[in-house]
This record gives sequence, structure tokens and C-alpha cells, in this order.
Amino acid sequence: MDNRDFLIVDDDITFTSLLTRALGRRNFSCEAANTSADALQLLEKFYFARAIVDLKLGADSGLQFIRELKLRQPDVVIVMLTGYSSISTAVEAVKLGATNYLCKPADANEILAAFDTEDSPFTAEIDYSPISVDRLEWEHIQRVLQENAGNISATARALGMHRRTLQRKLQKRPVKH
Repeated sequence: MDNRDFLIVDDDITFTSLLTRALGRRNFSCEAANTSADALQLLEKFYFARAIVDLKLGADSGLQFIRELKLRQPDVVIVMLTGYSSISTAVEAVKLGATNYLCKPADANEILAAFDTEDSPFTAEIDYSPISVDRLEWEHIQRVLQENAGNISATARALGMHRRTLQRKLQKRPVKH
């Protein structure tokens, strides 16, 4: 099997193309896939030192892909990217073997910095600051919305709130920690 520096797995074709070019300009060898099935085929051909994996891969889960990736290539260092960040998915990603967890949008420099484990927020000493109640509510709503496959009505019923109230809350930007 040939060696590559990076495996990029993201369903955003434009993002994978731009990131592949940016890393290539820095003399890294990269392979990109837009589905977990395509990425699994790449794992048969190449050994990867690092992987950049999106949380949502179309209908598939990046968390499930991390599990499979670690089974096939246990030494790979993984950074998970997501536009849908939450504490629970960050914790799950780290439990499954991710070194770091970044929120999109993230550029090539931020992603490369996330692979530096000495500066990783998961290995550095963290100053504890409690999360605001508004942020906790926002994350809970996002989790319940995800559990209901994006169905607003079902999510509102599960949360015990009016559908319009939920829609107003979803239109707001994520609350700061």
C-alpha cells in the first residue's frame, strides 16, 4: 500500500477540492472522498498518516466512519470537522479516536494546527468556564432536531414547545459559551 499524508472525507465537493489543493501547495499528498463508501475504498489502496473527517457525510455519520477508519488503520491521526457542533458529538469523536474537533468554517492553517497534539485542546490544560444556559438549550434543541431527522413539528412535540417558538429559536445564531 502506498502512503499518503492526508485523507479528506467531506460531502462538500467544493470544500474537499479547495482543501486538497491548499494542502498540496504545502507539499502534502492527499486523497479525498465525498462519501464514506468512497473513503473505505481509498483505505484499501493507501495508508494515511492523518484524516480530516466531516461529522455529516450526506446520509452517513462521520462518527461511524471514524470507528471504521480506526479499525482499519489504528495509527491514523484524525481531526473531525463539523458545521453542527455540540459537546456530545465532540466527546463521542474523541472517544472514537479523533485527536481534535473543529467547527466549520475552518481553513487549511487551522486544520493543520489542530493536528499539533501539544496545542490540542484535548491534551492542553483547559480553563473551566461554565457553559451558559442559553448555549445548553441551543445544543439540546440541535440534538433533538437531529434525532428527529430535521422534522420541526416532531422536534417541537418532543421538546414540549410550540412549533413557531422552535422556529424562532432555530433562526437565532448559536449562543456563545
